[in-house]
Amino acid sequence: MTTVSEQQLLPSAEPVCLIDQNGVPHENPSYELPARERLVDGYTQLIKARRFNDQASALVRQGRLAVYPSSYGQEACQIAATMVLREDDWLFPTYRDSAAIMSRGVDPIETLTLLRGDWHSGYDPYEHKVAPQSTPLATQLPHAVGVAHAARLKGEDTVVMALVGDGGTSEGDFHEALNFAAVFRAPVVFFVQNNEYAISVPLSRQSAAPSLAHKGIGYGVPGERADGNDLAGLLAVLGKAVEKARSGEGPQLIEAHTYRVQAHTNADDATRYREDAEVAPWLDRDPIDRLVSYLSANGGLTDEVKQRAEEGSTRVAAQLRDGLMPEPEVEPAEMFAYLYAEQTQQLREQAAFLRDELAREEA
Repeated sequence: MTTVSEQQLLPSAEPVCLIDQNGVPHENPSYELPARERLVDGYTQLIKARRFNDQASALVRQGRLAVYPSSYGQEACQIAATMVLREDDWLFPTYRDSAAIMSRGVDPIETLTLLRGDWHSGYDPYEHKVAPQSTPLATQLPHAVGVAHAARLKGEDTVVMALVGDGGTSEGDFHEALNFAAVFRAPVVFFVQNNEYAISVPLSRQSAAPSLAHKGIGYGVPGERADGNDLAGLLAVLGKAVEKARSGEGPQLIEAHTYRVQAHTNADDATRYREDAEVAPWLDRDPIDRLVSYLSANGGLTDEVKQRAEEGSTRVAAQLRDGLMPEPEVEPAEMFAYLYAEQTQQLREQAAFLRDELAREEA
């Protein structure tokens, strides 16, 4: 087995940024600026993702969603993660990655079904190669490695994109997944969206490492850092990581430096643990604004492109409103179905208890 040198494991000293917050392009010796057409495609998807976030948050306030963890301000990470994948690759998302799931082709209504609280998962994972959203932190990562390892054993060139937040890197599953993936050279890209907070816990209370990308060193996994609000840089960095994984170079660890602009969920009051002055600078680093600035200066943002993006986002918003307004018809017994091939004794007892409760209510 080829051993990775220490130098190959080290991430860049600064996050890779190809278009800065003012929309100005920057050359990088290791990464090329994506083609303008690709960035235009990314722009239309970013607009749709932002509208998706806004509409989902509105549905929470209207009582149509139980909870929504917004990725507002992190949309570049969401979109880039799916744009670099092939149709036969897999995406393993977290609870905050609804926009990525939708951009992978999953119906918007099905994307939000889990967060509505009336089903285990709203979509068929095999149809779009998207694993169910994971609410427990980092538990999806060993599963992602398993899928990647299985694909390699079968001789397939499938790559798995495993998403995780900065808080998830403090979980045991994260470390076990990296170790397993490195030893067996599984073709998986671990993509850490470092938005600076694990609910109310700041990054400084989670890790003393120089960066989260440095955590790969101890396992023999190459790390890289990227500006998480720069779609161009993310496409370049994630694209190269996917190529390396697909060509047999083993797992890759990418850290995107971004920020959770809104609260953790609708149930969270972010003002209890951070000041508005901390949030304000990140509003100027908005991923959509910087891409608009670049494309406007380089002839990519035509009226036709803007109209197409607006029409697409409007359709998504209307689809969510129409699809999630009606009250769902819920069958309580389904809560215990489809969890195991054969129900456990504990589940049978819980199902019986529920049936008894419902019968008493009807009586």
